[in-house]
Amino acid sequence: MVGALPVALTMGGTAFLLAVIWGEPFITILKRLRLGKQIMEELPGSHQVKAGTPTFGGLLILIPTLLLTLALNVASLLNPEVATGPSILMPLFMLVSFGVLGMIDDWEGVRGARARGTGISARAKFFAQVVLAAIAAVTMSLFRGGFQHANVMYIPFIGIPIQLSPVIWIPLATFIIVAYSNAINLADGLDGMAGILTATAFAAYGAIALLQGQIFLVQFCFIMVGACFAFLWYNAFPAQLFMGDTGALALGAALGTVALMTGQWLLLPVVAFVPMAQTVSVVIQLGAIRFFGKKPFKMAPLHLHFQLSGWSEIQVVQRFWLIGLVGAMLGIALALM
Repeated sequence: MVGALPVALTMGGTAFLLAVIWGEPFITILKRLRLGKQIMEELPGSHQVKAGTPTFGGLLILIPTLLLTLALNVASLLNPEVATGPSILMPLFMLVSFGVLGMIDDWEGVRGARARGTGISARAKFFAQVVLAAIAAVTMSLFRGGFQHANVMYIPFIGIPIQLSPVIWIPLATFIIVAYSNAINLADGLDGMAGILTATAFAAYGAIALLQGQIFLVQFCFIMVGACFAFLWYNAFPAQLFMGDTGALALGAALGTVALMTGQWLLLPVVAFVPMAQTVSVVIQLGAIRFFGKKPFKMAPLHLHFQLSGWSEIQVVQRFWLIGLVGAMLGIALALM
């Protein structure tokens, strides 16, 4: 198990190098195709200057991850001593399928088929997310031979796996995948924020998977970390590239799937605390406006509230990442208890 960590870290470093090397040509292509982000007019003025920044940057994460993960599976078929397994294809499937959904949404937004800065309808996007998440949940629940922690829930401080009926687990798993896909999407509002928060969360679940001996999952998690770091190379303030829904929806869905595969999905609100808080802030804002006619936040998601309160974009990102890092550390600690 210990020997698997250097391999996983090496694969993460390889993903970083692959993505960084082709990042500049990729950005050049996006600029020539004029695939720039449209910014909603109601956002603060500091966001309006970002209009036209190339989007579809999630491909910078998805393509190296896809190539390396498939290469590991081919290597395992040719050489049984290579520590990987077919179940690594499940988070990969979610990453790619939600990435395709995000690409469609980004394309609709770029070509201006609807209101400025928006893509496909929220209802259509939500329906597609539920269908894709349900496919993953049913597959993991019914084919438990490759998913040892499917239908399982670990409760912090108890450490004993609790078996759940598929009738309960499948809807829960579907909800988790969809919820965190949208949570990462909401967190993708400032330069560098979604990428660093997601990389931190994947590193935490990589450590948890290592403790469980799920070598294939460790490899996937650290490939994701390396690919996210490469994206951050170009997304750091001021961003040259946005991940768009292509990346945000895909990263959240893959993160939720990884958490389910470890059985430690109750730790997601801790490990991914900031995306969860962003989502909760939107729910509270909409609920308060509807039922009380008042806004508890200056604007939601939460990062916009702090920007309008005087925090600079860099301050918000750095402070949110510090919170995310502490959450990841606490999540690993709770997994050990």
